[in-house]
Amino acid sequence: MRKNLLSLCLSLSLLGAVPAVVYAAQNDVNTAPAIASQALHRLSWTPLMTPVTQDVTLDTASATLNQGDIQGAVAAYALPADRGSLEITVSSIATGKTVYAPNVLVLDEQMRPAAFYPSSYFPYQQPGIVSSDRLEGTLKLTPALGQRQIFLLIYTTRQDLAETTQMVNPAKAFAAGVGNAIPDIPDPIARHTPTGRLSLKVIAEKKSGNVMIGQIFSSSTPAAAAPVVVGSTTPATAVPASAKLGEPMLDDSETYFNDAIKKAVKAGNVDKALKLLDEAERLGSKTARSTFIDSVKH
Repeated sequence: MRKNLLSLCLSLSLLGAVPAVVYAAQNDVNTAPAIASQALHRLSWTPLMTPVTQDVTLDTASATLNQGDIQGAVAAYALPADRGSLEITVSSIATGKTVYAPNVLVLDEQMRPAAFYPSSYFPYQQPGIVSSDRLEGTLKLTPALGQRQIFLLIYTTRQDLAETTQMVNPAKAFAAGVGNAIPDIPDPIARHTPTGRLSLKVIAEKKSGNVMIGQIFSSSTPAAAAPVVVGSTTPATAVPASAKLGEPMLDDSETYFNDAIKKAVKAGNVDKALKLLDEAERLGSKTARSTFIDSVKH
């Protein structure tokens, strides 16, 4: 843990703003299909707030995206980037002997690809007492500071449609659940289809996720394009004239933020410490960054 924090400190002190996707996720992004910016902007992005469980039926009336290997209906969501880390469980519910094989592309506020989860990330899950046969996976994301929204695109591909998923016979699942002998009967095979049923469960959590979306302190980093905002957003609080960026912060405020940063780091809440650092620098702090780095080092 401390080693990871020291690495973060080094990045902050040397770069100020760095690409913040873990290396494994960067490699996955490179394997994602290329999607034209115009095609992304034409999609209707459904805004979601946290916590939320969103069920959606993808059918012939749903949006589609004809880009590369993508085929069939797609789901597009805008998620809040100012609520801390997000834990997103994506479930594709089997219907009869068919199921939609999801791929998920995560984009930052500028709609730049930031993380990619292919269909193999969503393995088959047996039915439970209150759950059905499904393909399911959980994403743990931490939006970089300075963003208002990130985007989640769910789609399937031609390759997925050529494959199938072996499920567990309901009689076997029931027998296993009650402790009976498992009957020797065949398991059904689900055909992958371009339509289906999805369920998204999104919650915000204090701990940082394992994939950072966007750039650290992206609000102060030159952007390639204006951010895309979907749905209603709360207007940013105006900064008092006495606290405009560039003017020095009062000593009492400087002390307050530095103490809060130290306490957050000591408690292991780096996400909170980073938010305090971002807010302090926005208000003109000259010592918050060095306080953060020193706190993590020690």
